[in-house]
Amino acid sequence: MIEKDFIPSAYQHQIEEGKVTWKSPSNIALVKYWGKKENQIPSNPSISFTLDACATTTIISCKKLAKAAATFSFDLFFEGKPKEDFKPKINTFFKRIEKYLPFLKNYHFTIETSNSFPHSSGIASSASGMSALALGLMSLEKQLNPAMDTSFFYKKASFLARLGSGSACRSIQGTIMQWGHHAATENSSDLFAIKPSYKVHSVFKNYHDTILLVDKGQKQVSSTVGHNLMHGHPFAEERFKQAHKNLLALKSVLEDGDLDSFIKIVESEALTLHAMMMTSMPYFILMKPNTLEIINKIWAFREASKTHICFTLDAGANVHILYPEQEKEEVYQFIKNELVAYCENGQYICDRIGLGAKQLINKVE
Repeated sequence: MIEKDFIPSAYQHQIEEGKVTWKSPSNIALVKYWGKKENQIPSNPSISFTLDACATTTIISCKKLAKAAATFSFDLFFEGKPKEDFKPKINTFFKRIEKYLPFLKNYHFTIETSNSFPHSSGIASSASGMSALALGLMSLEKQLNPAMDTSFFYKKASFLARLGSGSACRSIQGTIMQWGHHAATENSSDLFAIKPSYKVHSVFKNYHDTILLVDKGQKQVSSTVGHNLMHGHPFAEERFKQAHKNLLALKSVLEDGDLDSFIKIVESEALTLHAMMMTSMPYFILMKPNTLEIINKIWAFREASKTHICFTLDAGANVHILYPEQEKEEVYQFIKNELVAYCENGQYICDRIGLGAKQLINKVE
């Protein structure tokens, strides 16, 4: 599909007002997306586990205006309070998607959003937040175009979410989502995320992700700035080739249930992301001393216990600890005994692989 396929024909139905609610999860990339082109196009493909507990719930209420507005009309609330400082980001998002959702200026929207995880915890909320918003808007469009089929609905929701936050396109569905064109992946696209067509080994069902909150402060480097640092980066082209290679290797790993190879790819990807930041100009060290302490303890425990615990990282200091369901008791005991002490205020989040976003309410008149 191409961009113009998401531009709708004239709507056959009208709605006066309505209310929709979606709960959409965050995700954690196994092969990292880092670097982007214009229009939120990724410089390399990525693949992620969709999470379950770390999610954003967004309620969109709409009321039709007497006539189309010159600008977008909306109010925004976060955790029940007005969130004026976030409105410019929503306005930018609406500008990007207006030609794909031409009804936007015909309504006043009230957007109420909340997260299941602590605010400023260091958990990326853009993926869950923008995917929940995109799904809510798509529910409204489906009322205007009831003939829309389910497959197209989710594909367009992913397409729109990408225009708000690149990784948000991977949060629409689950359990494993791939985004970005890859020569060996059928139907892969830079425009939206897809479910891999191959069968994933049962060992990856109910996979756990315990997130250690090492640093809950505001991110040192915004994602936008971080991605832009890949322009002109001396190692960028080799990194992009590496991502393609790792994605191909991970396909066999996920099919075969090869946990040892899974660990090697996932941890290498995490460290490569941080290596790219450390070798950019300007350069940044996003890990904290406690991040390194945790990594070293994971390595020592894995060697001693012969479990398949591993780590991955986002562009920050927090550590995602991944491990299979059958090893959860031993690994979780290790986390409580040895690793929680390195978390800020002892805080951590227990999560696991999830099935994707869920619609909670759909009332349109």
